[in-house]
Order: sequence, then C-alpha cells, then structure tokens
Amino acid sequence: MVRIGYDRREGALCIALALAFFAISAAWIFELVFGYVPCKLCLWQRLPYYAGIPLVVLALLSINRENGVGTARMLAGLVALSFAASLGLGLYHAGVEWKLWAGPADCGGRVFSGPASVQDFAKSLESARVVSCTDAPWRFLWLSFAGWNALISAVLLAFALRATQSRS
Repeated sequence: MVRIGYDRREGALCIALALAFFAISAAWIFELVFGYVPCKLCLWQRLPYYAGIPLVVLALLSINRENGVGTARMLAGLVALSFAASLGLGLYHAGVEWKLWAGPADCGGRVFSGPASVQDFAKSLESARVVSCTDAPWRFLWLSFAGWNALISAVLLAFALRATQSRS
C-alpha cells in the first residue's frame, strides 16, 4: 500500500534537497562563471554534497513506498553524516583561512592532466595560478566560501536530523 499524504520528514528532506542543490550550484557558478578557482579544501567540501544529494533523493523516493519510512530514516541518517562531515570540513577550512591552525601542506589548487609537450608545459607554467587554502578569495558578511559552507552544512545537518525522527 502506498502512503498518501505529507509529513514533516518529507518537508525536511525537500528543504535539504533544495538547499544542497543551491549550495553546490553556487560553488560551480562561482568557479565557472566568476572565475574563482577552488583550492584543495574547497574541492573536498564538495564531496559531501555529491554524496548527500543522491541520498536525499533516495530517501524521498523511499518514503512513499510500503515500509519505506524506515529506509528513509536510515538514508536521512546517512545524509546527516554527510553534512556533518561537510560542516567539519567547512569549519576546518575557515580556521585555516583565519590562520587559527595550519592547513594541508600540499594545498595548491586543482590537479589537472599535463600538457602534451614540454613546450606546452613551460607555457602553462607562465600562466598557472596557485590557489592557497589559507587565502579567502571572497567574503560576504565576514564569511568566506568555507564559512558559508559551514553555515549551510549546519542547516542541512539539522534538516537531515529532523528527517530521522519519528513521523509527526
């Protein structure tokens, strides 16, 4: 039997899906449209979104299936773990930017496949930009990309935890 209706778990998951999709889309827009090159920690912070968004979709799909509420709760718990990791990464990266602690020694930006020839390699070195994890390239209301990610991840974590609770 398929359940008809709407509960708070679905609402929490729908809001989490929309917010997560908005956040990862904003990261890609800042990179591809506005030219902000992500550092190593920035790229790491995207991984929980790549895991969390499909898990939210699966949780939403399982809610309406018979006996799917337990599966939805378990998937929401995995979403919560994903965004708890994202929160931790965001706080760590923001702390690195504020010079509260050291970041990874090898934080130099994007890894790319090498040029086809030695001449192309030499030419690419002339225009290469090294992106440091310690420098925030943009801030809004005193928060960098990492700070905003931490804040959004905390909200996503709260919605995911709400979706793990009993139906009400």
